[in-house]
Amino acid sequence: MTRQYFGTDGIRGTVGKAPITPDFVLKLAHSVGHVLRQAEPRPTVLIGKDTRISGYMLESALESGFNSAGVDVILLGPLPTPGVAYLTRAQRASLGVVISASHNPYADNGIKFFSSNGTKLDDAWELKVEQALLRPPEWVESSVLGRSKRLDDAAGRYIEFCKSTFANNLTLKGLKIVVDAANGAAYQIAPKVFHELGAEVISIGCSPDGFNINREVGATHPQALLNAVLENQADFGIALDGDADRLQFADKTGRLFNGDEILYLMVDERITSGQKVEGVVGTLMTNMAVELALKGRGVTMVRAKVGDRYVLEELERRGWNLGGEGSGHLLALDKHTTGDGIISALQVLQACVRSKSTPAQMLKEVKLFPQILLNLPIKPDEDWQKNAEFKRRTAEVTQQLSGQGRLLIRASGTEPLLRIMVEAKQGIDVKPMAQYLAEAFDI
Repeated sequence: MTRQYFGTDGIRGTVGKAPITPDFVLKLAHSVGHVLRQAEPRPTVLIGKDTRISGYMLESALESGFNSAGVDVILLGPLPTPGVAYLTRAQRASLGVVISASHNPYADNGIKFFSSNGTKLDDAWELKVEQALLRPPEWVESSVLGRSKRLDDAAGRYIEFCKSTFANNLTLKGLKIVVDAANGAAYQIAPKVFHELGAEVISIGCSPDGFNINREVGATHPQALLNAVLENQADFGIALDGDADRLQFADKTGRLFNGDEILYLMVDERITSGQKVEGVVGTLMTNMAVELALKGRGVTMVRAKVGDRYVLEELERRGWNLGGEGSGHLLALDKHTTGDGIISALQVLQACVRSKSTPAQMLKEVKLFPQILLNLPIKPDEDWQKNAEFKRRTAEVTQQLSGQGRLLIRASGTEPLLRIMVEAKQGIDVKPMAQYLAEAFDI
């Protein structure tokens, strides 16, 4: 059975269009509730959300759906995705639910789930839910309906958890940091974390109105961060996305460091502090220069499918701690069970403070290979693999890159896009190659 609703990161789409409608979301929660009750008689779920206007509507639908299946609900209000994961584990809940479409614009929204351990759930669990969705609803009797309540200090608990991942003998005093929360779930939390660790914080993207999440701010629009860093002569800049599981990091010169570079910095910090790092997990998109630099440090890097859930699965399979994606989704399993933009930023800052070095100095051995990524719109029902001209051009470019670089083609798991990535050593122009492939769809 193939998944009809779940993508690489939960269920996502435009609000008001299937499946992101209140009737479906109620049915989804009801079905999940029955799956949960197969394992325990009285499950409890936590529900958190970002700042989208549609979050109120979808929260109510989820609450009703769970209650109707005999599941108790604890409402967390606006909270980063990794905050929901943490509290699910800390509260010994059966499941964590996040209402968010991450980096997408406000008109989109989505539902994603965390296990009782605060980890992403596997494909088998999602298939079980999809099978339950095919069955008629089974309303429980009034005597066993679920109850709902609110956890008023959810944000404060998560702030303290984030701070606990930063070394006790270090401080951010003397540092000026710009924090951009993308007008999203971390708008109240992120500035407090860095301020309470001693930094002078300048906040941008911390005034949500329900409609401005990710709009020209945050990790997907880093120019706002870079401008603020330079204007305020700040030491560092930190940009999160709408649900705060993604990070972009900048230094005082306005240089932006992507997730591949941050992953290397996290490895470097642990090695420098005397910890052993056996290996890390990147993805098919991870820059080849990082892989070579890690190899030079005696650290093995393996590649998982794109998507932080697949990075996590590979880390757990190998018993390793560090992994991530160039987009800024980073995992440090010795700190948290899931990707966390705030905690990742703290790891970079810890490396800078401990070594009294800048990120650029620590990355002097890492010279990223030129890489271009084109996001090509395709029709939802279009089978791009049957395009004969595209197949011919792909073979041609692959031969040109032999021994000099990599070509990666994949369909997005969350949007109707075909992603074309070309990467090659310095001196090879990758842009014409990517465009040559994309033009196959114009013929």
